[in-house]
Parts: sequence; structure tokens; C-alpha cells
Amino acid sequence: MKITFPRMGNTHIPIKALLQGLKLEVIPPLPISKKTMELGVKYSPEYACLPLKINMGNFIETLDQGADTILMAGGWGPCRFGYYAQVERDILKDLGYQFDIVILEAPDSRLSELFKQIKKLGKNVSLFEVCKAIKFAWYKLNTVEQLEKKLEYILARVADKNAAEKVYNNGLDAIDKAGCYEEVAFALRSTLNKMEKLPHHNRILLKIGLVGEIYTILEPAANYNIVNYLGRLDGEVIRSIYTTDWINDHLLGGKIKKSNHQHIINCAKPYLNYWVGGHGQESVGSTVDFAQRNYHGVIQIGPMTCMPEIVAQSVLGKVSDEYGIPCMTMYFDEHAGTGGIYTRLEAFMDMLQRRVMEHNKHKFDLVAGRN
Repeated sequence: MKITFPRMGNTHIPIKALLQGLKLEVIPPLPISKKTMELGVKYSPEYACLPLKINMGNFIETLDQGADTILMAGGWGPCRFGYYAQVERDILKDLGYQFDIVILEAPDSRLSELFKQIKKLGKNVSLFEVCKAIKFAWYKLNTVEQLEKKLEYILARVADKNAAEKVYNNGLDAIDKAGCYEEVAFALRSTLNKMEKLPHHNRILLKIGLVGEIYTILEPAANYNIVNYLGRLDGEVIRSIYTTDWINDHLLGGKIKKSNHQHIINCAKPYLNYWVGGHGQESVGSTVDFAQRNYHGVIQIGPMTCMPEIVAQSVLGKVSDEYGIPCMTMYFDEHAGTGGIYTRLEAFMDMLQRRVMEHNKHKFDLVAGRN
């Protein structure tokens, strides 16, 4: 078995570690390139959302490299994600590819069901080896997220943005290659130390909440690298979704780490008090949460025609008005251009900076006793 899977942010690092721990030959997805996009768009339905098209490009590239098995997640509810695996399988079969597809269905927080699904992948491994592989993959995932959060914090503050990104990318590569806990820990520690030593600037910092559909938030190729671009504009980005939180909340029943999912749902209830599929309700709740924590602005992102995010967008205006927090929505597809996207982001950040300066001036006038 030569197994592959779709790329989503840096999740390929722990997924590859998991599959290798199950003694499978892994053909990881290539970094998403222009070719990946072109292949996916060419062979996908025009009305399909961008994540499906990118997945298709991933699979065509890895099947051409010799993969014979695809690992894909399943889903349920109004979001079209639940149909991805079936649609992608049929298209690839029509193109003449011979392969098996393994669909991991969400077990609704039943750990035993999740364990059984993973165990079926590694037919020649013991229960101990399965547990060992899961534990190491989880460790790598947490380590990767520590680096991601550190970059989100540090990129807005450092003077040399290129140096910060280079240190970060080298750290990810070291974690990916690490074969044991000690090597992973050393890679994280040394990368964080290098980041801490980078000189800072003294310009205005902005805190930006990023909400929306999970794939678009986690995969830079799907959001035109919005997190790093905002960091280069001195914006510290905090995402509403991180992979470990999603796994903990939706697959592990909140049993592995402290969860704030119920808090987010409670924040959403005055504006959207029912589940609309995908992450629509969480987008609303996270926006409220960011506003309550005095963030400077919120950006909602998602693939074009994403129904849950369209529903969320319809009520974000009310949240924005009541809390006085600027909110901007951006949808992405293969026709989006970096010029227009970055111009909108720059204008949004300029507006937020003016608001901060006006607020600071008002505070100064009050302290000085001016009207």
C-alpha cells in the first residue's frame, strides 16, 4: 500500500508521522503550487468550492507519483465537505486512475470508533504500535502549532519579516524530519530561541481575529497566505480554529485538553442559535469573543459559495454594530488575484491603524484635560 492524503496547512507533518508509525509507505502531498491548482480546476466541477479543487490537484499529483490508496475524511450536515470523497473518487476513476480510497468518518466523539478506523489502516501493527503512532503524531501536531502561534505573534513585531519566516520554515522542516520525541523537542526549542532573538520594531501593532471555514483558515494556498501578509502589515493574527482544538472538540469529546467550544457557541447564540453546518456558528461566536477581548478587527474568510459562512456573514454586521468592531469578509476561488486581495487587506489595516491613533489621541486629550 502506497498511501496519500490531501494537504491542509501543516497537518501533513503529523499525518505522515502517524501513517509511517502504522508501517505504511507514505507519499505525502506536494506543496500546493500553480500546477496543483490548474489540475484541480481542470478536472473538478466549476461550481465546486476551492478546497475540493485543491484536493483534486493533490490527488492527481500523488497518484502520478505511484500512490495507490487515498486517505480522506468524511463529514455530515449542510456543508458539502461530506460529499468530497465520493465526488473525488468518481472523477479520478473516470480519469482512469486505479486506487483504493479509505474514508475516515467522524466518530462523534467516540474514541473507540476513531481508534478502530485508524487500526484498520495498519493491518500489520500491534495495538501498542497503533497507540505509539497516534501519540507521536499528536505530539508533532502540538509542536507544529506552537511554532505557528509563535510566528503569528512574532511576525507582527519583528523588523525583519523575511528572517522570521525563514527561521519558521526551517523549524517546520526539522520537525518533519525528526524521528523521535527528543529531536522534535530540540527542533522546537532551537527555533523558538532563534525567533526570540530577532530585533523588534516600535510601530503600531494590531490584533486581528481570523474566522471562517477550517480549510481556508489553515491552508495558505487557499487564503493567499493571509496570515503572513497581515503579519507583514504589523498585524498579530489569532485564528478561530487550530487543528488540535478541532480534533479535541469534535473527535475526542474535549477530553484531551481544555476546550472553549461551548463558550464560543454561547457567544454566538444571541445572533445565531443553531448549527448551520461547517463552522458558521463558530465564526459568529468567535467574532463576538474577539470583540469582547478588545481585538482591533475581525476578518472572515471562506471558499466562494460556502453556505455556512454566507449564513454567518449575514449576522456579522449586527455583531460589528453592537460591539463596534470592524469586520471584513473575503471569499476565495481560483479566479481571485493577489493584487485585489492584498489591496483590500492593506485598506482594512490602514483603517484600523487610524482608529487606534484617533483612540490614543482621545485618551491623551482626556488625560491632558482637553475637551
